[in-house]
This record gives sequence, structure tokens and C-alpha cells, in this order.
Amino acid sequence: MDARSNAWGLGALSLLVALMPLSFSVSWHVKALPALMLLIAGLGLLFRSAATRNSYRKAWPVMVVCGLGVLYTALNILGHGLGWNAFDLPSHILLYMATAAVFSLPLRMRWVWLGFSLTAIVLGIVCLIQHFFLGIDRAFGLNGGDWGAIEFAMTLLVLSLSGWLQVFYSSNPLLEKILHGTGAVFGMYGALLTQSRGPLLAFVPILLLLIVIYARRTHRWGKGLLMLVAIVGGGVLAAGSVHNVNMPATVEANGPGTANVNVATTVASSTTTPLNSQPVFVKRFAEVGSEITSYDSKTDARGAVRERLEMWHTAGHAFMDHPLAGVGIDQFGVYARQQVAEGHTNPAIAKYEHPHNEYLEAAATGGAPGLLVILLIFAVPLGYFLRHALHAHDSEIITASVGVAIVSMYALCALTDNVFYRAMPHSLYFFLVLGLAVLLGRRKSSEEVALRV
Repeated sequence: MDARSNAWGLGALSLLVALMPLSFSVSWHVKALPALMLLIAGLGLLFRSAATRNSYRKAWPVMVVCGLGVLYTALNILGHGLGWNAFDLPSHILLYMATAAVFSLPLRMRWVWLGFSLTAIVLGIVCLIQHFFLGIDRAFGLNGGDWGAIEFAMTLLVLSLSGWLQVFYSSNPLLEKILHGTGAVFGMYGALLTQSRGPLLAFVPILLLLIVIYARRTHRWGKGLLMLVAIVGGGVLAAGSVHNVNMPATVEANGPGTANVNVATTVASSTTTPLNSQPVFVKRFAEVGSEITSYDSKTDARGAVRERLEMWHTAGHAFMDHPLAGVGIDQFGVYARQQVAEGHTNPAIAKYEHPHNEYLEAAATGGAPGLLVILLIFAVPLGYFLRHALHAHDSEIITASVGVAIVSMYALCALTDNVFYRAMPHSLYFFLVLGLAVLLGRRKSSEEVALRV
């Protein structure tokens, strides 16, 4: 009876873990329930299980740097005399440090990985519906509104990489591999429909890294190259099929309020159709170079790329002005508006609260210590997972490789966006990174026990 109850308990916890990426991706309040249940289970394990605590000791580098992020945020808030609202998101790290204890159990990881791929399929379908049926050019998912497209793309691509790794390594039945492959494809195509350049550019080198690790471990370099060509080639073809579904407003050609039915029809057929016949990614990536070369802080700082350049310029000044403690957590927007008022910064960025670069955000708001903390939050877990991916037993390779994929994805996307600014990407990172680190720690502890026996 005890064994049966234990099996039911492990199954229930495995399903809760599998549901977490989906819960981060929706806005309904019920999404807090899986996290609450995992928190209760995790705290119980920490108090009564020596094996769980030993798993934490094996994963101590990852635990320490994530805890350091919480500690430094609190000290910065106290030092600057800021309100504790800025501590909201960083405090969530403590939640995921506790829920990670669940990963010290022998979870049904097949269920977990299947849950992730099913989530990718569901969210990919949401993107298809938003783009092709609701007429939304940039799909943004179920959480965050239209400003959440970039973070949503990151989530989809992390789930897609998880699916591809299952295709590469798992020895599960063919039907399961097909499901994982379907999840990987839906995740990629959904990310394409968000039209977010940063995550998509980050995805390609990370995929290349994972395929190199696969080829190195299995000595199947030809197969690895074929997989890379097939995935990237399919992605390019898919990108070429994405067009904006909304026509430009006809009033732009005819003057405000002057368009009529006949003129609108003429303009739509003669002017907007060629624009929409061009793949949107060709246009969006072509805009990058022109915006960079035409950027001028004084005269021309409008546009997604120019505004980023202006924000980065301002964040650099904030760091130079306050190199030791920064301007204070979540205070970049205040500093930028002060610079605008003094005529040092273009008014185009007055609406932004963060500089769209996680490293510059840390440097501007936390000074040199803040920059060091964010670098450690990426570098230490990456080293931890990469070491396991290159040298550990085959039973760990999927877990370690998913860890490498997550950290790499965030570290690269952090160059062009604030990846920890919103709850969805922040929660996904720390839940998975801390949990997978403990999972690898549990397996390492089990191997040591086996050797002693």
C-alpha cells in the first residue's frame, strides 16, 4: 500500500512539474496552484530528507549564485532607500530554490519532457490562431499582451530545444519521438510568428552547440550535420512563409480621414499587396542595418533598434556616473527621464523603464557588483550543465543539455532584452535551472552511494 501511494505521489509531482511552463505562460490566477503544491512538497523534503539536502550540496554552485542574486537585490534596495516593490520578482527565486527539492525525487521524467513538448504544441497553436485567424501580426501568447512577444518567443524556443534534444537522445518509442519533434516544430514556428529577432538569432548558435555536443558524444558527425541542415533549412523556409496579415492603413496614402471605399480598394491592391508579398523577416532584418547606420542620439533615435542604441548609451552613462552601487534596482527609467529633462538623452526613450539589455540593466542599476552577479547567474549554471553534458553518464545527457540550452538562450537574449524583467521568463529560468541542477545532484549522489556499496 505504501509503495502504491508513493507511486501515486511521484506521478502527481511529475505532472505538476510538467505543467509549470504552461502555468508561466497563462495569466489566470489558478496558475499559482501547481507552484504552491510544489513549494509545500519541496519544503517538506528539505526538512525531513537527508538525500534531498545532499542533492542540494552537490548543486551548491548554482544554488549559491541564485541566492546571491536575491541577497544583492535586497542590499541594493536598502542602500538606495527604495521601496520593496522592486524585490517582488527576485524574491520568487527563493520559491524556486525550495521547489527544486522535488527534483531530488525519482520523478517520471518522461512525463515531464512530454508535458513540455505538449505545452510547445499548445502555445504554437495559440500563435497560429492569433496570427492567421485573429489578424495579429506579432503573436504574443496568453500572458503579457502584445508587449510580451519577445519573452514569449524565448519560452517557445526553450521548449523547442527541449523537444529537439528528446529527438536526438531519447530511446523512447517512435510515437513519443514524433510528439517531441512536433513540439519542437510548433515551438519554432510559433516563435517565428512573434517576429522577435533577438531570440531567433540566439536560437541558431545554441542549436549548433547542442548538435556539436551530440556529435561529440555519439561520434555521429554526419548525422549531426544533416540534422542541423534540415532544422535550419526548414526554419528558413518557414520564415519565408510568414507575412504580415494586417494591411497598412489606407489613410496614410490619402491623408487622415480622406479614404473612401474605392480609393481604399485601389491602394490595397496597388500599394499594400507588394509590401505584404515580401516575407516579413526579410524586411525586419533589413531594417536593423539601416537603423544602426542612421542612428543619431540628437536627431534620429526612433525605431526598435535606434531606441535600443539610445537606451544602451544612457545605461552606459548611468554606470559611469554610479559605478559602485548603480542608480538603484528598477530605477533606470527614472534616471533616463532625468537625462531627457537635462537634454542629455533623446526623448524617444522616456517611456522605457529598462534598457533592453540585462547586462547593462545590471550595471546601470547595480553598479559593478550588480554586473558581476548577473554574469555569475549565467556563467556558473552554464559551466555546471556543460560539464555534465560533455562528461557525464548517458542517463544525464538530456537533463544536462536542456540546462545548457536554457542558460545559453537567456544569456544571448539578454544582449537585446531584459530577460528577467517579467514574471514569465524570470520564473521559467529559475524554476528549470535550479530544478535541473538538483536533479543532476541527486544522480551524482546516487552514483557515489552505489560506488561505496
